[in-house]
Order: sequence, then structure tokens, then C-alpha cells
Amino acid sequence: MVRLIITIVVVLAAFAGGAHAESGSLQDVGAAFAGLPSLTIYTAREIVTLDPSRPTARAVAVRGDRILAVGSLDELKVAVGKKPYAVDETFANQVIVPGLIAQHDHPFLTALTMMSEIIAIEDWVLPSGTIPAAKNREEYRKRLKAAEAKLKDPNEVLVTWGYHQAFHGKLTRADLDRISTTRPIIVWHRSCHEFIVNTRALEMYGVDAAYVASMTRSAQAQSNLKEGHFWEQGLFGVAPRLLPAVATPDRLRRGLEFMVAYYHANGVTLGCEPGGILSKKIQDGVNAVLSAPSNPFRFYFIPDGKSLLAAYPQDTIAETVKVLNWGAGMTAMMPKQIKLFADGAIYSLAMQVREPYLDGHEGAWLMDPDVFAKAFRLYWDAGYQIHIHVNGDRGIDMVLDNLELNMRRNPRYNHRTVVIHFAVSGRDQVERIKRLGAIVSGNPYYVTALADKYSEFGLGPERADHMVRMGDVERAGISFSYHSDMPMAPGQPLFLMHCGVNRITMSGRVAGREQRVSRQGALRAVTLDAAYSLGMEKEVGSIVPGKLANFTILGDNPVTCDAARIKDIPVWGTVHEGRVLPVTRPNQTRTSLGPARDEESLAASLLAAHENHGDHADGGCACMLNRLLGAVFASTYNVGSAR
Repeated sequence: MVRLIITIVVVLAAFAGGAHAESGSLQDVGAAFAGLPSLTIYTAREIVTLDPSRPTARAVAVRGDRILAVGSLDELKVAVGKKPYAVDETFANQVIVPGLIAQHDHPFLTALTMMSEIIAIEDWVLPSGTIPAAKNREEYRKRLKAAEAKLKDPNEVLVTWGYHQAFHGKLTRADLDRISTTRPIIVWHRSCHEFIVNTRALEMYGVDAAYVASMTRSAQAQSNLKEGHFWEQGLFGVAPRLLPAVATPDRLRRGLEFMVAYYHANGVTLGCEPGGILSKKIQDGVNAVLSAPSNPFRFYFIPDGKSLLAAYPQDTIAETVKVLNWGAGMTAMMPKQIKLFADGAIYSLAMQVREPYLDGHEGAWLMDPDVFAKAFRLYWDAGYQIHIHVNGDRGIDMVLDNLELNMRRNPRYNHRTVVIHFAVSGRDQVERIKRLGAIVSGNPYYVTALADKYSEFGLGPERADHMVRMGDVERAGISFSYHSDMPMAPGQPLFLMHCGVNRITMSGRVAGREQRVSRQGALRAVTLDAAYSLGMEKEVGSIVPGKLANFTILGDNPVTCDAARIKDIPVWGTVHEGRVLPVTRPNQTRTSLGPARDEESLAASLLAAHENHGDHADGGCACMLNRLLGAVFASTYNVGSAR
């Protein structure tokens, strides 16, 4: 009790500010009390704090946007003393956990894919209803034909997302031509790293042999014009021509608003996108939806170092610093953090792997190794925390080689280099990650979605079952987080916990039983360790005095309930920086999440991204988006001319 009272006094002193600093007396703290926000004590069936000194509690005191104290109701009443307070029993039958964190998701991709024709390898449960999976070649082609037939405008482009060759069979330009020779069709691969398009789309958007020949050598090597197939760097090469059909203002606006409601419904209180868009005006367009002060979470962005290096090879760090003022309201850019890319996507089986794929095909590099080494060294020497997209064990070797080389050359400690995705790895690499002081952010959904199919297609049983080997990571004492990489997995932190704890595949079997993680570890992976990976563990991630009052309110305790039920735990809502935000249910009137979005204003913001921006041959996704969005919004609103 004495410790609790001291904690309250110390935290109140922080609220009281200058008066306490000058006199140091409890009287001064009490005098300052009158000007502070009201104190509320929330009670709950159980509070999971992730504070080792007090793992569970029944009440939490909140003043303004901060946690004041944690304990039992009686303890908090005594500790508060005669100061005014209110007891709120709204959560009396609920379980409070630290606010769930979407550690690595993509608002732009989420918006566009969720607003396209979804024909995917799994069911997508959306507020508008469930979109069932297409599980084989026949189902996929039947759905694709039906999607084309239902479009009334004969000139409307069909944009569909979710195709995967291991489930749906090979798909080529000729296959799409058999569906339509008059309607442009763009198939966006489940990975978001590939396009397959028909002849009409190639003609309409100006992708021909001359255009492909103008792309970088790496982009040409990852393109097949005859089959209408463009992957990894090839996708970046053709995207300025093809994505105007995908990234329409209406689709982007509706998709971002969907994302806000979807993430809130799944208990998210903070999100982050490593690899943000390299355009101030495009960021302004995203901010138009995500920055509203009434939004239920903050969203952070980490700059894309691949694009920054390509666009500004002589002034990379200086240009990186310039993006820090691109946030607004509920969005912000992360200082001294950067995103780099190693190898290709797991959904495309474009990872760089040590042992050959079953069919002998080659993986792909998203950054050529010499370019990656240059970027890593540059940002390492500038003191940045480096987040690295890497999927295959050969890719991880390349990443760790660069980390070790730079650690020896210019030692840094607590650098928190993040190995992201971590699809295929070796046990020896876990030991090396530990030794080098790196941390891991894994996507446990890879096992659920892909282990069965990849056991027979691509990887074989051993590698497929041991994807995302987080059990080894946890036993090694390495900090690890989970991410959905939405839309690579549903943006549902509880579902990620479920995947990591159970490792149940689509067929219902357990894959890599020894790689299951503890319930406590899984909860930390979407709260405290997720915060740690972003350098925010002092502000969020656990329920301790002084931190932001970010809570997710659940119907059960994910650490103690039946492990098979974690994904089904109801989300009542959230508390975000002291604001109580219940989830709006489908049968309720939807509360506005912000001011009305003016489509033309959003388009104008994004159009400005095209103005006075240099054209970089291999600037990655960010420079690509500068060009394509300027083109599409100019075309849509008759401003200038589209490329």
C-alpha cells in the first residue's frame, strides 16, 4: 500500500509539472490537483498488466491520458485519499489487457485490396460480410468469370486480389484473354508483389516491349511480357502504368475508412507501417483519413530506405530527416528508424533460400545485395534502428552478415535491428540473431495459411512446418513481436496470438509443434514486445503507472482461456489515451470516426504528389507511387494528362 501511494504521488508530480519541481511538497501537488483532468478508477473482472511486479489486478486509476495506479479498488481508494475521483464499472465483467498493437501493417495496400474483387485462398470476414475462399483452380476461375460478368460497364477494369499459384494453378495473360479480350483485367497476387494482366490491360496502360526495355535490368529479369506477369522489381517497374486502375481516389478513401473501423473492431490502439510512402503529398492524402483526432488509434510510419537511397544517393540521410514532419494529428513518422528490403515475398515463393525449391525455381532479391549493403551501412552509421523485410534463410544470412560486419566495424548496442517476417530460417540463425542483439517480428499466419500447401509445393514438409520458428526464438530469450502485414494476414492481433500459440493449419493439423509459443509470450508479442520493437515500450505495451492509458477490453483472458478460443474472444472496445471507445456493432448506428471525407480534396492532395518530383529509375514503391498517383488523379479529375 505504501508503494502504491508513493507511485500515485510520483505520477501526480509529473502531471503537476513545474509547481512540484520547484517546491517538492505534497501541498503543492494537492494545489495543482484542481487544474488536472478528473480521476477515474476503472474496475474489471481481471486486468492483465504485463508488469512482473503485479501481473494481475482488479482496478486501474486513469487521469487524463495516463495511468495513475494499478491495484484493487480498495487499495486505489485509500491511496487516492480525499482527492475527487469516480469509480467506473463499465468493464466490471470484462478483462482489460494492454492496448493491442498492429506492429507492421500497410494502410495503403489494405485500402486497395479490401476494396477490390477479393478471390483469395482463405475466407475474409469483413463488416460487409464474409467473402468465401477459392480453394482450387476450378473455384478460382469460376469466381473470376463471374466477377467479370457482373460488371455492367463494358470498359470498367476488373481488379482482383488474392490469386495464389499453389492453390489456383498457373495463371497467364492467355488465360485472362480467354475471360475477356475487351475488358482490362488486372490480377493482383495474394502477396501484393505480383501482377498478372490480360492483353487489353497491357494495351490500355501502355505496357509493351519498349516500355519493359526501359526498366532497370533487375526489373526486366523479373518480368514476363508474353505471359503478362510482373513480380517483385518487375512489379515496381510496371506499376506506374498499371496501378492507376487500382488506386482510384474512391477506392483509397473507402478503403482507409474501412481500415479504421476494422482495426478498432479488433482492439487495435496503435499501428505502424514500416516502409512508408516517399511523398509528402501522398502522406497528406493518407493523413486525410488516418489523422482525424476522433480516430481510435495512432498510426506511425517508418520511411522506406530503399526508395530514399535510390532517389537521393548523395543526400540520403538528410532527405530521410526531412520526412519527420510529414505526420499530422493521429499520424506521425518514426524518428531514427528505417525500413530496408532483402528478398522476395513468401506468398510468391520468391524468398531466397539455402536449399533449392522443390521445382528448382530461383528466389528474388528486392534490393540487390550490394545496394542493400550500402544502405545498411549508411543508416547504421547514422544511428538508425533498421527494420528489414526478409523471408528466406539465404536472405537472413545476407542480413545477418551485414549486421555482423557493421557490428565489428562500428559497434552499436541496443540497436534493435528487426528481422521482419522470418518465414524460413535455420536454428543456427536463431543463435546468431541472439548473439548479434537483433530482434524478430514474425507473421505466424504463414503457418496457418501456407504450411499444408508448401509441404507439397515449393518447400517440402520440414521447411514448411517450421516456418516462423518462434518457439526457438522464445526459448533463446530473444524479444519477438507478431504482425499481420495486413493484407498478408487479417489485421487481428488476437488471431495472430491464436496462430502463434496453436500453429493449426488449414487442414486442422499442428505444424511444427515445438515452435508454438507460450500464451504470455504471444500476448507480449502484440503488446509490450511490439512496443519494444518500435522503441515505444516506455509509453505503451503494459499497464503500469505513468504510461499512456491504452487498453483493449475483452470478454475473456487470452492468457488463461482455452487456447483454441483465443481468436474468438469478443472485443468490447478500447480505451485510447483515456478515451473510452466501444466498438460499434453492425446492428447499431455507425458513429462517425471523423469529419466527412471530401473525395476531391483527397484527390487534390494526392495529385500534388506528382508535381516537381524527379523520375527515378529504381526508386522502389515510393517513387513509383509518386508517378502513378499523380497520373491517376490527374486523369480522374481532368487535371493535366495521365502518363
